[in-house]
Amino acid sequence: MRLNRLGVTAALAAAIVALSGAALAAGQPSPWGLGLQEGFSPVKHQMQDFHNLLLVIIIGISLFVLALLIYVMVRFNAKRNPTPSRTTHNTVLEVAWTVVPVLILVVIAIPSFRLLYFMDRTAEPEMTLQVNGYQWYWGYEYPDQQIGEFASYMVPDDELQEGQVRLLSVDQPVILPVDTDIQVLVTAGDVLHSFAIPAFGMKTDAVPGRMNETWVRIEEEGTYYGQCSEICGTGHGFMPIEVRAVSREAFDDWVVERTAGLDLEEPPVLLTRTWEDVMAERDVAQAAVE
Repeated sequence: MRLNRLGVTAALAAAIVALSGAALAAGQPSPWGLGLQEGFSPVKHQMQDFHNLLLVIIIGISLFVLALLIYVMVRFNAKRNPTPSRTTHNTVLEVAWTVVPVLILVVIAIPSFRLLYFMDRTAEPEMTLQVNGYQWYWGYEYPDQQIGEFASYMVPDDELQEGQVRLLSVDQPVILPVDTDIQVLVTAGDVLHSFAIPAFGMKTDAVPGRMNETWVRIEEEGTYYGQCSEICGTGHGFMPIEVRAVSREAFDDWVVERTAGLDLEEPPVLLTRTWEDVMAERDVAQAAVE
């Protein structure tokens, strides 16, 4: 049965209302998604709270100004008020329109500064991720885990596999643990880039010769996507970010696998056990096989 034009419009409007405010599902864009992307970090939650506060204030100011304009147009038009008053310098009114905006700015400034300081850096990071921006891909290294830099390129359209997302999936995603305070150091090797992951409320410029710092604490396991948010050249739209958030135990297993066979000066830092425990487990497993 074909819907008429009115039915299509109504269905579309209903879909928009249903999706209004919906987050990007599983850390990636979704069709007809409206509102801010769902947050999976403390920083993003505070950003959303601050946004909601500003939304209430802006709506209140807009409605007040609209009501004032309507009142003035009705009460003081030429027909109802043929002889306008020449009264000036109303002290109470002048004090009010000076003090009230100042109070509104104070209400906005307090949570604004609190958010700026909160998102700046974490006091005691449990691990560090270094991000290097290049034309047009990202390089990642884990100094604490003794994992050297590896490149992460976008998967071309003709090589996409089932479950991968066009223009967002990469060949080597970033592996990060959940429930961990992670220091993120961002720089660039050529031109300006910007490391941005909406689900984490993260957007930090990558500047050649400068190391910028931010942080993240991922709350749920899953796959999260981002992109370069600085116009960095012809390949700007083709250097996505893919983060795989795993448990702390799974992250340790990945580190052990990644560093296996490497001649390391120092053992990599693990989050749930010591390197000595890992080596002992390997010896036990090897003995069982023999």
